Amino acid sequence: MTPYDSLHAPVSESHLLVQALQTFPDRVAFFHDGGELTYAQLEAKISQFAQALTALGVEPGEHLGVLCSNRMETLFVTLSANLLGLCLVPLHPRGSAADHRYIVEDAEIRTLVFDPAHFAARAIELREAGATKLLSLGAHDAGDDLEAAAQKFTPKKLRAPDVAPDAMCRISYSGGTTGVPKGIMGTYAMMLTKTLIQITEWEWPSEIRQLVCAPLSHAGGSVVLPTLMRGGSLIVLQAFDPPKVFRAIEQHRITCILLVPTMIYALLDHADFSQHDLSSLEAIYYGASPMSPTRLREGIERLGPIFFQFYGQTEAPMSVCVLKRAEHDPRSLDRLASCGRPAPWIRVALLDENGAEIEGQEPGEICVRGPLVTPGYWRKPEETRAAFEGGWLHTGDIAVRQADGFLRIVDRKKDMIISGGFNVFAREVEDVIAEHPAVSACAVIGVADAHWGEAVTAIVVCKPETSVSEADLVSLVKARKGPVQAPKRIVFVDELPITGLGKPDKKALRAKYAAQ
Repeated sequence: MTPYDSLHAPVSESHLLVQALQTFPDRVAFFHDGGELTYAQLEAKISQFAQALTALGVEPGEHLGVLCSNRMETLFVTLSANLLGLCLVPLHPRGSAADHRYIVEDAEIRTLVFDPAHFAARAIELREAGATKLLSLGAHDAGDDLEAAAQKFTPKKLRAPDVAPDAMCRISYSGGTTGVPKGIMGTYAMMLTKTLIQITEWEWPSEIRQLVCAPLSHAGGSVVLPTLMRGGSLIVLQAFDPPKVFRAIEQHRITCILLVPTMIYALLDHADFSQHDLSSLEAIYYGASPMSPTRLREGIERLGPIFFQFYGQTEAPMSVCVLKRAEHDPRSLDRLASCGRPAPWIRVALLDENGAEIEGQEPGEICVRGPLVTPGYWRKPEETRAAFEGGWLHTGDIAVRQADGFLRIVDRKKDMIISGGFNVFAREVEDVIAEHPAVSACAVIGVADAHWGEAVTAIVVCKPETSVSEADLVSLVKARKGPVQAPKRIVFVDELPITGLGKPDKKALRAKYAAQ
């Protein structure tokens, strides 16, 4: 080995984290119940947890499971895991027992860190699936107390490890909406690219006070490193709850927040919305599922031009495309239905069924190449080959490229409905229904039908103290999209089923209404 072998060694997220912590030692990294945590104190906590994990026998390269609620210790674990060269495997707090068992078995998790206040019983169950070493964030008979073990160690200055860019640092499991969850492998290079795009392409307030109400082990954690790199502060809520969100924004003068569309609808529809001062907000980052352009326009009218959309998927996380704040034109529903334009650092194309690139404005599948893309699915070579057909990541999202270069997603490929021999894009029907002022949210699915093949079926949630007739909504779609796309049935419900990732659960809806 020569002195020059490391000359061009790349950096990783670990290097960015260490540099951020040591650049702003006296700034407040976290506000929490009863106090604050500075960057220097956060560095000390990460060091203590890293030393404790090592002392308890967790080895570099090991797949470390984490099943925790939104608490600061969750971040101490996930950030120290990155610095130890572990492969993090988060279990979603809202995941089912069956999904958790499958993930533990599939990812070969032997060590599981859990929050005893919420997941002690589940952690004990997962011993049978292979998680033989349980580490508890606090005293509990089910496992060793990781928090107490960490307190015994003297903090040390953090050093980022040298890691291979293609080494695996994370396995993120899909929501399982189309079958059993798939383990999506994440490498150091992939995660670094994600953060670089966030830092360069996302629009950040000059003073970042970030409110986190999505799970820290999943979407909520995606804003932590960019916030720290810019010397900002984070305020973490246990879970999304509109009154608590309103109060936190007022109390801490929150400048930015990450939300999924269903959360935005809940805030807009809440009776207390107008009772709170939300004027400090400068950016609402939203993504994970399509947002109704009508409801987005309502949000802009009520909160101002502060919406920033990120489009991606776990296989190419966070920012395949972005729609910046000034690009949200409330005069154009087509623009508000857009997912933006491709981000730098990657290549994006619309491909037809034969893998040829579409040049005009016909629908095509969004496909991605570049360092943001996963190396594949854990232990699923056939699914990996199918996703990478032709040397592209096939996202499953069908979009059209508008004349100004913005992409507009018309549907998920698997959600397209074939009714009477015609293709019906569920997203386009949903957007029209959502234009009615009484509609809060809707999901459109195809239900097997002897005459139509699939009958277009809309499941609709009305805003509080409003109503609309089935005939009015059918007429609205028929006038805008024609009779083929008009729903054959509309069902009014109090709420849509939501996946653990905050998306409308169309798998559950199809199962329910197929049975009926």
